[in-house]
Amino acid sequence: MKKIHYQDIVEEVKTMCMKSNYNLGDDVYTAFKQALKTEKSETGKEVLTQLIDNADIAKAEQVPMCQDTGTAVFIVEVGQDCHIEGGKLGDAINEGVAKGYGEGYLRNSMIYNPLNRQNTGNNTPAIVHIDLVEGDTLTFHMTAKGGGAENMSDLKMLKPSDGIEGAKEYILSIVKEAGPNACPPLVVGIGIGGNFERCAYLAKKSLFRPLGVRHEDPAVADLEMELMEEINRLGIGPQGMGGSTTALDVKVEVESCHIAALPVAVNLNCHASRHQTISM
Repeated sequence: MKKIHYQDIVEEVKTMCMKSNYNLGDDVYTAFKQALKTEKSETGKEVLTQLIDNADIAKAEQVPMCQDTGTAVFIVEVGQDCHIEGGKLGDAINEGVAKGYGEGYLRNSMIYNPLNRQNTGNNTPAIVHIDLVEGDTLTFHMTAKGGGAENMSDLKMLKPSDGIEGAKEYILSIVKEAGPNACPPLVVGIGIGGNFERCAYLAKKSLFRPLGVRHEDPAVADLEMELMEEINRLGIGPQGMGGSTTALDVKVEVESCHIAALPVAVNLNCHASRHQTISM
């Protein structure tokens, strides 16, 4: 059985928090460049150019690309044959987040209680999802999820009779309602199926998939492409200033659900689609 030490996890998580906020992923950066070639609006092109310049400055100077450095969200794949020594996994993640946000001079956005609004002072607690898998590897998928786009996300328990057309209509309505408030160009994460809480998780999980990587099911992949075309026809454009680039990508995750249900969740991600993956 592989042994992984608590403190090693802390250091890896610290690094992930800092890198995710300083270095825009190659997939998102490439999507910016591609959008610049196809954007029809001159204003939209100017905004995309500024976003590219912003990413370049953040990487060169190792400073946050956005003032909202996000909630630290993790999906952790825990190999059945690995053992964590020296403490609990959740504690190690939160200690790593606290160190990363502190040493990285990243904004602390988490509060103890939504009713009293007191800041925790170190951007913890993180949101952690655990997935038990085969093998002895511990893999961390992390995103620094901005609050503005998260606030414009939504979930609806549709009727089965609404079907796929009802789901598409609902998804488009959420993006249209969000307008500039979610800081487009967006990555639109969609969960279909499961139950109330699982559907929301599926939408979040979809955002961890690199841009340009389609769902393995051809029918779902076609739905992703269809939705992206429809969303980009809304004309919201970069930063809501008009144009043909409202979404950089659309991701859909689908799971089984009850015969009486058709849950659909839409989790929007802003242009700062920050994500990191490491394995130990």
